[in-house]
Amino acid sequence: MFSKRSIRRRFLFQLIVASAALVLFFSSFLFLFIKQSIYDEKQAELIGYAENISSYRSLLSAQQSNTDTLMGLNVELITLSTTQEQLEFYETDRKDKTTTLTLIYPFDFEKQSYLKISRDITSTKRLLRKILNSIFLINAVGFIVIILYAIAFSKMLITPISALSHRLANMNEHLIRPIKVEQLPDEFEPLGETINRLIGRIQNFIKYQKELFIGAAHELKTPLTVIKLKNQVTLIKKRTPEEYIEAIKITNQSVDEMNKIVADILNIGRQEGAQLEVPVQSDIIQILKKWEGDFKLLANSENKTLLTHFEPDGFSAVLQVTLLNQILQNFLQNALKFTPEGKTIRFQSHLNGVGIVIEVIDEGCGIDESVDLFAPFKRQGNKSGVGLGLFLAKSAAEAIGATITLTNRDDGVDGAVARLVIPSKLCCILP
Repeated sequence: MFSKRSIRRRFLFQLIVASAALVLFFSSFLFLFIKQSIYDEKQAELIGYAENISSYRSLLSAQQSNTDTLMGLNVELITLSTTQEQLEFYETDRKDKTTTLTLIYPFDFEKQSYLKISRDITSTKRLLRKILNSIFLINAVGFIVIILYAIAFSKMLITPISALSHRLANMNEHLIRPIKVEQLPDEFEPLGETINRLIGRIQNFIKYQKELFIGAAHELKTPLTVIKLKNQVTLIKKRTPEEYIEAIKITNQSVDEMNKIVADILNIGRQEGAQLEVPVQSDIIQILKKWEGDFKLLANSENKTLLTHFEPDGFSAVLQVTLLNQILQNFLQNALKFTPEGKTIRFQSHLNGVGIVIEVIDEGCGIDESVDLFAPFKRQGNKSGVGLGLFLAKSAAEAIGATITLTNRDDGVDGAVARLVIPSKLCCILP
């Protein structure tokens, strides 16, 4: 029913041990309290008789007239060789299975005489045994009730998890539906929301993978068709050597396009491998400054300006540096590609309420915000490219726990803003 790693099994085991210990402790404590109370009362009675004898030379005080209390009482006057000023009580078990409680009480110190008052407490001992049995019986019943309740309660707690497990086990890529969090107990709402976020990521992954496969097939089919058509035309009609060379050049261009598509698809595989890298602690600002140095040279060679401004001076983060570099490279390459000559690209970082924000702002033609540019093989404008760069950047951002967006500028200037937000839970400011 329960495995060794079962939480429910450990819970029930610990509850049984704790309940048994509690029942044993409570029963013992209650019995000892009742026993001590009864013995205190019996001892007080014997002391009362001894005081009456010493004061009035009678067992009963002047106010007492009930002689029934003297049943089973035995009084003797004894002499001890040593002086004993304190009261002494002791209990004696006889062969006839009776028990007596005896008090030694000082009577005359000069003559070293003492009162020895004994009382049969056999009925009291039997009563105590019955009380002890009753206490343990009641607590045993309570213990069984607690265990039954614990089994029912643990089953009730596991029911939502079992329902979630059953729901997830029966899902496939065509029937992935979010879990209705409002139907879960309050304690399981965070778990349901986490699973829904995971389902959302799985849905996006499946969607992008399908688009990737379809897009790759379509992109590879086009150059293959061109190559085949050119070859057929070349075979139909005789041509001069120069014309054959030109046809081969066109074929090589198509092959180069295919190689580029295959290389980008291989990059996706490399990125998935990079996601398995162990995150390391790195200074984000130092990484940004490295890319600043590389792309300033490229921008100057194309008659463009790269302006940078990084805040704070240092910012430590625990992440996969390879994935961060892939995102930054894509941002800067796209900004450089779409920004005309003589224009400016801004590369900057600053802090907000979430974490550190890294932005690359260009002065290009902007984007169509109604199109999902993070989907594979989605291209913007008339620039060359396969359309996998932003798809790779999006995947890398999700892998490091960051957020990536691409929007148009809102300052009245044409261009786009590529923004990466790394949450503060991954980072801390360096002094």
